[in-house]
Amino acid sequence: MATTNDLKNGMTLDLDGTLWNVVGFQHVKPGKGGAFVRTTLKNVLTGKVVDRTFNAGVKVDVATVDRREMSFLYRDGADFVFMDSESFDQIPIPPAVVGDAADYMLENTTATVALHDGAPLYVELPASVELVISATEPGVQGDRSTGGNKPATLETGATIQVPLFITTGEKVKVDTRDGRYLGRVTS
Repeated sequence: MATTNDLKNGMTLDLDGTLWNVVGFQHVKPGKGGAFVRTTLKNVLTGKVVDRTFNAGVKVDVATVDRREMSFLYRDGADFVFMDSESFDQIPIPPAVVGDAADYMLENTTATVALHDGAPLYVELPASVELVISATEPGVQGDRSTGGNKPATLETGATIQVPLFITTGEKVKVDTRDGRYLGRVTS
């Protein structure tokens, strides 16, 4: 148990049997009336974001979420099999829990897996990953008025937009949060 005065970004709350991550919060002390806390919460399972207001000092349940470093090993049917880096335990994680992270994972990719009561909640990748372009059309000089983009397929099968000068076989850096091209990898 904690009070609304103890809220921090990234904290996971158990509200009415549903797990919510605190995305943002603001303590408000109006000139008239009691103080309150305005929060932005994200549902851990569905990703739905809601705004919720609590009176100051109200007790809230803090969920125990264990965040572990794990390596993605392989696909077993539909499930993704991850191995705990410390205990070497392997756990299957369904695609719904992995979510969009699947677009940027290769075998042996290290990720953070959040567990609640032994059940996986979500998979979090580093902010950016380096992947090879497996297929893209050649860019043609003069087919744009300003810097243009074209679709490119990554080695994981995901498609992103890249500048026209990128060719098949190049290694690029990709933002895992929104699939944005960040630049070439030189080495």
